Amino acid sequence: MKIEHLQERVLDYKTSIETVVSKKEEWTQKAKPLLLKTLKTIAAKYAIGWKVQELNWIHNNEAVNISFESFPEELMDCTNRIPSYQFIPGGALVFTQTYSGDVYMFVLFPEVDGMPIENNMAEFGTINPSEVTEKMIIEKVDEFLKEMIQWEVPNKRTKMGYSAS
Repeated sequence: MKIEHLQERVLDYKTSIETVVSKKEEWTQKAKPLLLKTLKTIAAKYAIGWKVQELNWIHNNEAVNISFESFPEELMDCTNRIPSYQFIPGGALVFTQTYSGDVYMFVLFPEVDGMPIENNMAEFGTINPSEVTEKMIIEKVDEFLKEMIQWEVPNKRTKMGYSAS
């Protein structure tokens, strides 16, 4: 093989870098602002104890999430009937930029002592930042709420408090 044979691979490599840069620009200019705007609108419209965060992680990875931080005020009377009830904060829907510029979506469940750590997340997939739309964000929040409802009131006997027998 001659050195000239590398020309095609070198061109492919340059194209791959341009693709990553393009995706990262799309994240910065369109996807991330749309995520922040839509999630903040949802949190304001439905005040159920969640907040929106913008995170900057190591190596230029960024994320936007909506997470449950406090118990909804309108349900305080409900919990006062059971003094031992304890709200567990921490459930979050995360949209994070990957090293390749794609958007990885997942749910983090609240951490509970005695619950296996491998059950603390659910993956929602990876998409191109150009696929981030208001409709898609709302759909993911809907899926997130379904996951949190299932986490709070499981219908399987595999959650904490049930034996495996």
